[in-house]
Amino acid sequence: MTEQKQKSFWSRPEGVTGALFLAALIFGTGYIAIGSIAAIVAFITSTLGAFISLMVLGTIVFMALDGKTRALVGYMYKSAMRWLTGLFVNIDPIGILKSYVEDLKSNLTKMNRQIAQLRGQMHKLQEIILNNKKEIDTNLNMASQAAQANKQAHMLLKSRKAGRLQESNLKLEDLYKKMEVLYRVLAKMYENSEILVEDVQDQVMVKEQERKAILASNSAMKSAMSVIKGDPDRKAMFDAALESIADDVSQKVGRWSALWKFQRFYAIHRSSERSL
Repeated sequence: MTEQKQKSFWSRPEGVTGALFLAALIFGTGYIAIGSIAAIVAFITSTLGAFISLMVLGTIVFMALDGKTRALVGYMYKSAMRWLTGLFVNIDPIGILKSYVEDLKSNLTKMNRQIAQLRGQMHKLQEIILNNKKEIDTNLNMASQAAQANKQAHMLLKSRKAGRLQESNLKLEDLYKKMEVLYRVLAKMYENSEILVEDVQDQVMVKEQERKAILASNSAMKSAMSVIKGDPDRKAMFDAALESIADDVSQKVGRWSALWKFQRFYAIHRSSERSL
């Protein structure tokens, strides 16, 4: 079984965009910092500036040391780069496959247009050959009539013209045969290309359906896991609310119990006084 390694973020198109954006951000920040070094030093030396600088530095250190914060910032950065890359490059796998199918269809249309042009040239060539044959017969008849009338110059002219047309027809007929072979080859290639495009389009449709099913299953699984595990923060709030309700109920039950005991004790005490 062949192992398929998933590409890392930096080896994808959005990774290239992210690297360029990060390099531009570092270069721009360094350029601004060097150009404004005096203002930055003056700001840091002030009390408010020193306090703000310490707050910013503390935030950066916390983000660098806290794993959850690093993961959150990394996810936000990758999502932003993926969105930015998506404005210029199609990174959706199904979209790429559909674009490939569209390119195949476009090439198939161009191929069909070229075949039609070849067929049109073949028809024109047939007409030229037929017209040349008619001209050959006409010139031969005229040469025969000129020979009977003892017009040697006229007979020679018509004979040469008929010979040139005959020679031209031989070349044109040979060219037509080659074009006919080329037409049959292109027609067969076009037929096979149509089958290929239809097959690829069917594959893309199947993959799109599979991907939709997988995404739907993944979404349902995430929802189920979120129901089973729950959000830790929301779960903590829920437990705290339950504990608060339980404390409140126990306090009220204790008060009612004490009140009931007091009423019972008071009733017994009153009955004993009456008996005396």
